[in-house]
Amino acid sequence: MGKRVEGTRRLPGVAGSVLFGALLMGLVPGCASLSFAPGEPQAARDDAQRRLEQSLAEHVPGDLALRDGAEDARAESYPDLLGRMRAGFALPAVEEAAVQRQIDWFLGHPEYLDQSLERGRRYLHHIVSQLEERNMPRELALLPVVESAFDPFARSPHRALGLWQFIPSTGRRYGLEEDWWLDNRRDVLAATRAALDHLQELHDEFDGDWLLALAAYNAGEGSVRRAIERNRQLGEPVDFFHLRLRPETRAYVPKLLAIAQLAAEPERFGLELPSIPDAPYFEPVDVGGQIDLGLLSELTGVPLDELRALNPGFKRFATSPDGPRELLVPAAARQQCEEVLAELPASKRMRYARHQVRRGDTLIAIARRYGVPLEVLRSANRLHGVLIRPGDDLLVPVPARGVSAREEARLTRAGVATTTAVADRSVVLEPRVR
Repeated sequence: MGKRVEGTRRLPGVAGSVLFGALLMGLVPGCASLSFAPGEPQAARDDAQRRLEQSLAEHVPGDLALRDGAEDARAESYPDLLGRMRAGFALPAVEEAAVQRQIDWFLGHPEYLDQSLERGRRYLHHIVSQLEERNMPRELALLPVVESAFDPFARSPHRALGLWQFIPSTGRRYGLEEDWWLDNRRDVLAATRAALDHLQELHDEFDGDWLLALAAYNAGEGSVRRAIERNRQLGEPVDFFHLRLRPETRAYVPKLLAIAQLAAEPERFGLELPSIPDAPYFEPVDVGGQIDLGLLSELTGVPLDELRALNPGFKRFATSPDGPRELLVPAAARQQCEEVLAELPASKRMRYARHQVRRGDTLIAIARRYGVPLEVLRSANRLHGVLIRPGDDLLVPVPARGVSAREEARLTRAGVATTTAVADRSVVLEPRVR
């Protein structure tokens, strides 16, 4: 703001900035222009104009100066994504023993925060961008550290799943459906959208109090409302730190506040946090139809673990036959993935075991043997009923190479050979005879 003039009072907040800017605009018409005597040399005019504009740039408040593309330039000046995130921190600063206890725990276990942020580098740019679009506190991008340590496959004892740990009922409430192929509670894009919708609704329900909203995200709206009403009847404060909530929730909000403090001032706490580039980690590609993730990995060189980490919503070895048609891939691999998909015919995008029907076989028994739902088996073979005959060949969707040891063992028990039998960039897996 420059030097303060003795005897004047600084106007607070945005209103003060706007009024100060209006005064400057009134004193200097055209925002930065001067009047000159006739015959004044042009060089002198240019120099005076330049000095005036520099003076204004130094004195106009920052929020008023963000105009005419200045905001984009400032955003590009952040050293990394954490720096960009810090600029949007907006949760209230509190000094509570509960927060300090969590800070002490994280300082005693620095590997937890490091590992969480290393996993989170895949997802944080997207989450921060979504928070910016909604004008929500950027600290919320760190909530998955508390919920899941940024493990998209995390599962709680209460059947909560994914980065944001949705239980089935809350997931359905926000459109996160599940079938044999897909669980949207683990999907990066769908679950992030749902989590931010939910948090915004809770923020509005609790009259703009983000700490109560966070408590309700963990414990449920009803629990927080009952705790507030109990305190009101007792004549006690109704802020988060005075509510009687279950121990998990009493620790939950301080954990996020502690992580936010550590992320805001890591040097103060002697921490060195990972540097995360302020650039999209992934980009979507249109796969056009169902695709075997292992096959795509082999053809593009993108590690299968990376594809699964970016697309954790797919519960099986392939995308769902009913969509979504988009797959997230590392940004650097997008063009290569699109080229491979453009050349790969639909008939070679999935891999199957071939099961020859024997006397006594039923479609239900075969589905159970291979561990696939009856409807999946019928869909793969374009069957409208359950009638099959000895000698018929059935196609059974199975994983590509590179599956987990558990999946390998399941397939072995089901009688599926996991060695390739036919090349030509498509692979047929033969069932073992037993």
